[in-house]
Amino acid sequence: MAEESLRRRKGEDKGEDRQSIQSHEPQTMNLQKQANLFFFFFFFFPLWSVGLISGICMIVGTIIGSGIFISPKSVLGNVGAVGPCLTIWAACGVLATLGALCFAELGTMITKSGGEYPYLMEAFGPIPAFLFSWTSLLVTKPSSFAIICLSFAKYASAPFYPGCDPPPAVIKCLAAAAIVVITLVNSLSVKLGRYLQNFLTAAKMIIVTIIIVSGIVLLAQGKTDNFKDSFKDSKISVGSISLAFYNGLWAYDGWNQLNYITEELKNPYRNLPLSIIIGIPLVTVCYVLINVAYFTVMSSTELMQSPAVAVTFGDRVLYPAAWIVPLFVAFSTLGSANGTCFTAGRLVYVAGREGHMLKVLSYINVKRLTPAPALMFYGFITIIYIIPGDIDTLINYFSFAVWIFYGLTVFALIVMRFTRKEVRRPITVPIIIPVIVTLIAIILVLAPIITTPELAYLYCALFILSGLIAYLLFVHLKFSWAQKISKPITMHLQMLLEVVPEEEVPE
Repeated sequence: MAEESLRRRKGEDKGEDRQSIQSHEPQTMNLQKQANLFFFFFFFFPLWSVGLISGICMIVGTIIGSGIFISPKSVLGNVGAVGPCLTIWAACGVLATLGALCFAELGTMITKSGGEYPYLMEAFGPIPAFLFSWTSLLVTKPSSFAIICLSFAKYASAPFYPGCDPPPAVIKCLAAAAIVVITLVNSLSVKLGRYLQNFLTAAKMIIVTIIIVSGIVLLAQGKTDNFKDSFKDSKISVGSISLAFYNGLWAYDGWNQLNYITEELKNPYRNLPLSIIIGIPLVTVCYVLINVAYFTVMSSTELMQSPAVAVTFGDRVLYPAAWIVPLFVAFSTLGSANGTCFTAGRLVYVAGREGHMLKVLSYINVKRLTPAPALMFYGFITIIYIIPGDIDTLINYFSFAVWIFYGLTVFALIVMRFTRKEVRRPITVPIIIPVIVTLIAIILVLAPIITTPELAYLYCALFILSGLIAYLLFVHLKFSWAQKISKPITMHLQMLLEVVPEEEVPE
């Protein structure tokens, strides 16, 4: 009866709501990108017709987020000196550029949504694709959401604990509250989430500009003492460099989704690679300048002892207006968390249509047109992650898992150069680029395990491999008892959340 009622209700809404659901499908895929850059497009709308400028703005606004305020301390801690630290930040930008070019070829060759999922499906079949969706759903996306919310909580609470780290309990409670609020906002209204994103994106660009300009002024005033003998006391090893890359690349997270701007760009097959080649190096320059700004007022030791790097910078440079920094950094991290929540349901839609995930997670609310079940599921899993974890551990955990699939996806590009020669490739990168990215991904995954083994890597690897058992039981064999359990759960969730499939399912 419940399912029949929902079908009847959906049928009544076939006119306006059905069309709205269909019209919202393509924009859900790249909603974070649209929201992050809405601020730019609103003020620079005449430039939109140019295409290239718009693509560059989209890249810059998408990538810059919470990482640049959290990662500097961890990058420095792994390499031990200013010189290697700045080198790592520049090298991460180069790697992100090369990886983005590889994904641009994949995205224009295989025009299906779902990130790495369709690329792995085309190249290697359903098992690697399922493992990606399994890992993304339960490891990488929730841990990413958790890192950003913990970053927000750290900066939001820092002014109340001057000179020392805020208590972990305070940070985790505040992060959990942020997760609940963001999840509810995006579950209740797509429009409300976008309005919130517009404001937070503006705040993000303001604080980045303030820090960079302040750093340039300090350099012009001769604040260069901390750059002398910048490679002295550095601790360089394969393992330390890999962990430094983990933290640096976290700040560049989002480069792998830039092929989604194909739909927005004018003449995308020309402007997409140009946007990547210009946009990511521009982000790299911003990141290096922000780190330089930090070092103009803090030595390596002082930066490592700082409970919140940007807050310490503001206290020393902007006093008595230092309160601006933690406020706007909190806004920036909150914007990144909101943007992450915007895109949380897209992968689930694709995996659900392939039968690789619970169907109910790909349902949409009939009134608000939001993927409420997927968002609530992500919020619940994310809260579990913040209970035992800290930011550095979660970043290593996230990076280890995500670079396994980044490397595998770029390797898929190499494989399809030989197995899918007939496929049209509007963008073709030199084969040496995916080879380099694949080799670096292998090093990034293996080096920390070999040089500084930790249980977190073992747990992550075991969890990824456990997806094979899930695939065998629920996808390949399709045990009937699992369907008997899931059907009543799906029915009750449909009634509770008022959600329906994105597309009509034939009876």
